[in-house]
Parts: sequence; structure tokens; C-alpha cells
Amino acid sequence: MDTTNAPQIFEHIQESLNFTPYDTKWLPYSCKFVLSGQTPRMKGILKFMTLEQSSVKELSSVELGTGVKGTCFNYYHSSSVPGLAVAEMSGKLYTFDVEKQKVAWEVQAQEGMTNCVDSVGGVLGKGAVELVSGGRDGKVKLWDPRQTSPVLVLEPPKDGNLDCWTVGLGNAHSTEDRAIACGFDNGDVKLFDLRRNSLIWDANIKNGVCGLEFDRRDIKMNKLAVGTLEGMLHCFDLRTWHPEAGFAAASHSVQGKPTVWGIKHLPQNREIFASLGGDGTLRLHLYKYPPQRALDDGFGKQKGVAGSLELLNDRKIAEQPVVAWDWNNDKLGLAVSAALDQTLKIVIVTRLQSYA
Repeated sequence: MDTTNAPQIFEHIQESLNFTPYDTKWLPYSCKFVLSGQTPRMKGILKFMTLEQSSVKELSSVELGTGVKGTCFNYYHSSSVPGLAVAEMSGKLYTFDVEKQKVAWEVQAQEGMTNCVDSVGGVLGKGAVELVSGGRDGKVKLWDPRQTSPVLVLEPPKDGNLDCWTVGLGNAHSTEDRAIACGFDNGDVKLFDLRRNSLIWDANIKNGVCGLEFDRRDIKMNKLAVGTLEGMLHCFDLRTWHPEAGFAAASHSVQGKPTVWGIKHLPQNREIFASLGGDGTLRLHLYKYPPQRALDDGFGKQKGVAGSLELLNDRKIAEQPVVAWDWNNDKLGLAVSAALDQTLKIVIVTRLQSYA
């Protein structure tokens, strides 16, 4: 890996925490962010922070029930400040009013831990704001925050004992289109089309799926990046589906085979994404498209052609797994991260404009 002209990864600020962090998100259009996790007293915690020149300052702190496993923002048309969706270890799902600093909506989403949550709609994507959650019970549920019953429930086989580790919403390029991607501990990846109300694709990639993300949620499905146990990365091209071969995929094995805890695409360039290493290393990857994305299979059907994945650079930023990373939408290369060694870091990545 030649890093002479590659993006450079710099740690700008480091803060020690007195709780275990699991997620962090920038508040849209600001230098503020929310940090969430679990306190030593097994309580959930939300800390609202702001970035200053050479430090971070705590604005407020809220405790919620049990530990917070994941968060995401709801981008409503009617509000300049989106709500915060919170997945709790007790199985509950909240939306939290950031301005009023209180819970606005609450349901018992899963039987057991709620592992993950994602949202699309409103300002981000066409159509109504919806949430999707996945849990230890193996169920994936779609929610409308205006009601307390799920819009849709995807259940595992009755003889299966699956744990849903990650979910993502995408394909929200029109008011009718939307898709759910979900990954499970047995290596299953499933793609469900909400417009057709059917499972359109599933595959098993052999290792437990720890993180997945559409390269953009508010466009026609383009790519889905997936990270697993034992250091595997897969990037599926979702534009061409073949009845026998499915979607074409570029795969990459991370050196040392650490768990890939998450995938985070750069908002300003969907071909670049960060992978979060179980060895405490942050890695930057570039997806390169092939000369032709689809070819005739000889029987009159289009078959996708996989591109390739290039490792641009990496840097060890923690002593334990990096479990949270969020790129800032407004400032290219600015990111906030958290790791299980109870550290919070503001990271700056340079030279990303070279790949525009």
C-alpha cells in the first residue's frame, strides 16, 4: 500500500470517558454531536457535545433505562432539528426530542436486546419518516413513529435461532420505493423490497455480519457494503440482479482478520468508506467501478460485474475495537469516533478532495 499521496488520518482531539460508548452521531448542520452508551451502573446515557477549536465541551447529559446500543436521526420535513432514534439494550426503541431533551415516543421493539436502528424519509429520502430495528430475537421491524405497532415484521425461520446484528434503510428515491437490508450472526444478508413487499435477495457470506450500509440511502440502490467477523469486506453492486448469480460483489480480506464492526461511507463521495476494526484500526477504502457494470450472460440476461476495493490508508486510533464513527456532512474529512477502550476522538482525514 503506497500512502505517499493517500488520505492522511490525524487524531485532532482525544477524550477519556467514564462509560462504555457504543455510538456517536453529528447533529445535522452543526459542530455538535451526541455520544451514547452504557454507564457502569448499567444505565443508558446520551451526552450532547460540541466541538470547539482544540477541545470538546459537554452541553447536556441524559440517562435512559438500560444501555444504548445504537442511534440515528429522523429527518422530518416539518422540523429544523431532527429527532433522535435510540435503540436500547432492554429491547425498547425511543425517539428523543433533542430540543426539549425528553423522550417523545417509546415502544417495546424487540424481545431481548435491540441491536440496531436506522431511519430514512423526510428530508433524507422521499416519503414518510420510518425506522427499522433489529434485535437479538432475530426479528427486523419497520416502524412509523406516529404509531406504536410495527408496520412490518420480518421473522426468522421458526427452527432458526438468529440474531440480527445490523440493519439499513435505502432505495428511498421516490415516495413509493424503499428497501431494508439486514445482516445476521450466521452470515445471512437479506434485502427486502417494501414496494413489492417481498424478499428480493438473500445470501450467506459465511461470517457474522457486524455492519452494513447503502452507499446512499436516498438514491436508487447502487451499492451495499458489508463488514463481518474475521475481517471480511464485501461490496455488492445492487444495480444488476441475476436470477442465478444474484448481485456481483467485490471482496477484500483485512490484514490480520480483525472483526469489521461497521461501515461508514463518506457523505461527499460514496465510493470511499471507512471500516471500523476490532484491532482499533480505522481503514479507508475506495471502490473502483469496472469498465462495464453489467454483461450479457449468453442467455439474454444481464449479469453484474464486480469492481474492486483498494485500501487507501489505515491508522490505529484505539487500543480496543472502534465501534462508532460518523463523518460530518458539512466539513470534508471531519469525523467523530468512539472505541471500547472508553475513548472519544475527533479525527481529521486530509486529501479526500483528490478522489472527487
